[in-house]
Amino acid sequence: MGPVPAGVLQLLALVGALALVHIPFGTYMARVYSSPRHLRVERWLYKGIGADPDTEMTWPAYLRAVLAFSAVGVLFLYLLQRLQGVLPGSLGFSSVDPAQSFNTAVSFVTNTNWQSYYGEQTMGHVVQTAGLAVQNFVSAAVGMAVAVALVRGFARSRTGELGNFWSDLVRGTLRILVPVAAVAAVVLVACGAIQNFSGIHEVGQFMGGSQQWNGGAVASQEAIKELGTNGGGYFNANSAHPFENPTPFTNLFEIFLILVIPFSLTRTFGVLVGSVRQGYAILGTMAAIWLGFTALMMGTEFAHHGPALQAAGGAMEGKEVRFGVGGSSIFAVATTLTSTGAVDSFHSSFTGLGGGVTMLSMMLGEIAPGGTGSGLYGILIMAVIAVFLAGLMVGRTPEYLGKKIGAREMKLAACYLLVTPALVLVFTAASMALPTPPHSILNPGAHGFSEVLYAFTSAANNNGSAFAGLNANTDWFNTMTGLAMLFGRFLPMVFVLALAGSLAGQRPVPVTAGTLRTEKPLFTGLLVGAILIITGLTYFPALALGPLAEGLA
Repeated sequence: MGPVPAGVLQLLALVGALALVHIPFGTYMARVYSSPRHLRVERWLYKGIGADPDTEMTWPAYLRAVLAFSAVGVLFLYLLQRLQGVLPGSLGFSSVDPAQSFNTAVSFVTNTNWQSYYGEQTMGHVVQTAGLAVQNFVSAAVGMAVAVALVRGFARSRTGELGNFWSDLVRGTLRILVPVAAVAAVVLVACGAIQNFSGIHEVGQFMGGSQQWNGGAVASQEAIKELGTNGGGYFNANSAHPFENPTPFTNLFEIFLILVIPFSLTRTFGVLVGSVRQGYAILGTMAAIWLGFTALMMGTEFAHHGPALQAAGGAMEGKEVRFGVGGSSIFAVATTLTSTGAVDSFHSSFTGLGGGVTMLSMMLGEIAPGGTGSGLYGILIMAVIAVFLAGLMVGRTPEYLGKKIGAREMKLAACYLLVTPALVLVFTAASMALPTPPHSILNPGAHGFSEVLYAFTSAANNNGSAFAGLNANTDWFNTMTGLAMLFGRFLPMVFVLALAGSLAGQRPVPVTAGTLRTEKPLFTGLLVGAILIITGLTYFPALALGPLAEGLA
């Protein structure tokens, strides 16, 4: 069987698996966030942190809780790295330097997992498990909590209360992420991923000589890395490393883990707002973009020219032969259309247009299906904008899910939409205009510009993947990408929660003959068009200087 049919079969199997779990898993998550019951272990945690899980929060209180929890996480992870040299299980690694500690702490707390270091040569067992792995869980739970708060804003009326952050955080972690990640880790171990706390040892090579490798709790971290759309690898090669991703089956399984929560959250949304058809409309939008981008990526990577590429069956540079062009293309689109950033191939080695697809996937705002939570609240913001555009065309006050979209709501949605592009373009321009260290950009010309543009697109969108040709371990890039990650994560959350509070305080508007039916395919088409056009107009000039110039050369 040829490489293209094999890739198509993998895609069909993935779609089938996601469809199989969509309804039961999405409904289960809705029950998790709406149940009045607290588990015993949850009550112990609430008592330990001094939180009352039954106290409702307004959007400013909810936001303060998000920011306070995240600030403590940054400080804890920073100190853990700075003290690594005196911690047990450090494998002889010294403490991480201040700039890189700041960058890494911010990266994992913001669910970005950008890595400017070699994991197997920098982080010991304690930092990997007590620091990075813990943040993989709680940063994902924070995103899901904010998404649920926005959904409550649509579902509730004449109240400013959005639920309780501490309850949402604990439930998302203990009832959703931990059990699913535990099962996934067992599957990965059974398929060959390693799980141990061994020290550094010599490994023989096929061509002679040896190499030093350390073990680690890899399978457990790999599971939550993908499930929580985190992306930070235990090893520098990330999911291209056989210890993390041993076989074609595990490769497809990891893609499933990346997509399962974001896609299933659309069902959760539909159940919580009382209309599962509204959830299907959002799901249809996400699926249309994801499948379209996957097909486009496969087309660019299989459109090979010349005898060498024909002999390899596609553009195989930088790709694992275990996964091939098809598996690598599906993974690349899944990881960049979500806020994951894990890689099973090197995006810098993709064709010029293929690299552009990965960048555009992030530039959409990572909403198809997006990260755990962030994808849902991102596409709901775009739905608000699409409803507003439709209202302008017919001269009617826009409404969505029974809530009027007025001036305040549109200002908040517009601010959300503008924050990330501003961060990406300003930081990229500054890096290109200022004297960047000569050893940072290894490839001059359009590809070098693409590397810098990709880096800040990845950081500001909380993705974390890189083009791999850029040396980002400098004071400039560690600091600037750290700031891009902070602002790119928490500024949008400010506008999301403010919008949720504004919507929750409204009276519901009755459906009339002139109400736009947002559960229909027509609205799905409108939403897809609004996403692509708005993103294209924002980023097209920058894309024309990098991947488009390179791909058309």
